Amino acid sequence: MRRYEATRRDMAGSAALLRQCPLLLPQKRDGTAYEGFVTAQGRDFHIRILLPVDHQLKDARIECSWQLKKILHGYQHILKQRLHSCPDLVSFMVELKTILEIALKNTEELHIQRPPEYYSCLVRDLEILGWNKVAYVDTSLTTIKLKAEDSCGRQHLITLKLNAKYPTEPPDCLVDFPVQFAISWMPQNSLIDIHNQFLAALESLKEFWDAMDEIDGKTWVLEPENPTRSATTRRIAIGNNVSVTIEVDPRHPNMLPECYFLGADHVVNPLRTKLNNNMHLWDPEISLLQNLKDVLEIDFPSRAVLEENDFTKDCGICYAYRLDGTTPDQVCDDPRCGQPFHQACLYEWLQGLPSSRQSFNVIFGECPYCNKPLTLKSSMKKL
Repeated sequence: MRRYEATRRDMAGSAALLRQCPLLLPQKRDGTAYEGFVTAQGRDFHIRILLPVDHQLKDARIECSWQLKKILHGYQHILKQRLHSCPDLVSFMVELKTILEIALKNTEELHIQRPPEYYSCLVRDLEILGWNKVAYVDTSLTTIKLKAEDSCGRQHLITLKLNAKYPTEPPDCLVDFPVQFAISWMPQNSLIDIHNQFLAALESLKEFWDAMDEIDGKTWVLEPENPTRSATTRRIAIGNNVSVTIEVDPRHPNMLPECYFLGADHVVNPLRTKLNNNMHLWDPEISLLQNLKDVLEIDFPSRAVLEENDFTKDCGICYAYRLDGTTPDQVCDDPRCGQPFHQACLYEWLQGLPSSRQSFNVIFGECPYCNKPLTLKSSMKKL
């Protein structure tokens, strides 16, 4: 039944991707490679997307034509943020097409002659706003970055891409937010209105960033290594080769997040049991971190007391801790062994063994260290 449901989900995902990008086709049965074209403003651009065996977008590699690479130059950081925040490939392709539309629009408008009124209006708006709130202005006066500080002293930037019809038409706004940011605009509005709406949006996300900052400051976060303000996930160390990945709702940050445990079954199974038995103890009035401690009945390793290498161990195959930004997330279930591995390393190792066998997305083999039976699932998310 589970296999049927997983297969049905995969088929639904493939159908959704086909509807969104009919020219982007899978190149492998396991869904780790796609190649074709992405369409924007009536133009087709060649693209190739390579996913790891666990289908995690944050570790995907994107290859494209030099034309597309040139158009998206300057948007790489936004694409990287979207790879980390989007739940699946379909969502990312929607974001990619939106960013591509904006990039194409801005590229075309660089060649549009702007009237003198455009520059006089823009300079007047900047002076009224205050140059102390301006972080960057390009030489063509088409891209502006404004800075703002929230009530907790955190610094934030908003990038504005202005078209030739400003202020009749609003600029495109790019922000490092975990939720969509859309401005309300009328022809009589100015940069001050955008800045005020930006400040209001910052305050609406205060509790989310407070919760994530507490986790970042008081626990050992294994992934992401350098989280952006839009990142909603954290992989938190619990002990030696044991961790929990949480997915936090930015609109309701103090509610129970989705939790995925990583580690040997004999260690994480008791944690899953505690989570299920103690869900009723979750109190939205106290912090996310304290709730996790209470529900799981644990104390997370403290940054003030322990070093990262006190609870991390190198992969038993490549002998490194970080591999292409990922850390070991597979562990031998035998308590006497407990050797950790990168999923990609273990996948390649098991694929090369004649004694290994595979059923759908699960490989059955032996631990490279102790030769005990070992199972590898292609998805890291297991509850």
